[in-house]
Amino acid sequence: MRMRNKKHRDERLAACGHLLLEAPSAPIVSSADVFGGDAAPLWLEIGCGKGDFAVGMAEKHPEARIVAFERVSNVMVVAVEKANATAESRPDNLRFAVADAANLSVWFADGSLDAIYLNFSDPWPKKGYAKRRLTHRGFLQTYFRLLKKGGRLCFKTDNVGLFDFTLEELEALGKTPEFVTRDLHNSEANEGNVMTEYERNFSEKGFPIHALTLTL
Repeated sequence: MRMRNKKHRDERLAACGHLLLEAPSAPIVSSADVFGGDAAPLWLEIGCGKGDFAVGMAEKHPEARIVAFERVSNVMVVAVEKANATAESRPDNLRFAVADAANLSVWFADGSLDAIYLNFSDPWPKKGYAKRRLTHRGFLQTYFRLLKKGGRLCFKTDNVGLFDFTLEELEALGKTPEFVTRDLHNSEANEGNVMTEYERNFSEKGFPIHALTLTL
């Protein structure tokens, strides 16, 4: 389903332009390329939705520098406005980009990222759409190339089919997550968990949240 255009979307995005990134002329090598200063851990969220996770992580982890991708500008406008509203209460460590995961190699150099977060990605359940899933092995191989040695891939979803598919794709690539749960909110990992808007909604409706972490 096509999303209705947000009223005054372009003007609203322009008003938060200091938080938005344009595609770089050369792939980003370190956080300093985006934020200036000394290099710091560089984290990427792919598909930030309305921004709850990105803003929450930026507040919780001032030591990190975070870039949040969202391919739908009508969703991105909500995220950047949320970040802009909290700018005075947190470090200047968060940026957004209207961008597609298919173009990751344009944005980031190999070994440039310390963590990649995938939260409630579109499951693309229809037959023949597997390659569009953000945990298809084609995407996974790109993530592994962009992550540093010791970098983390973190994935959360409410969709059992997508979670099972992800575990199968990782196994096919010879990768074994060190943490897997089918009920995140009742696991030991929930203590430091930052929820997305989807996660809060699904959890309130009684759906368990599936999660995994893989360290290279």
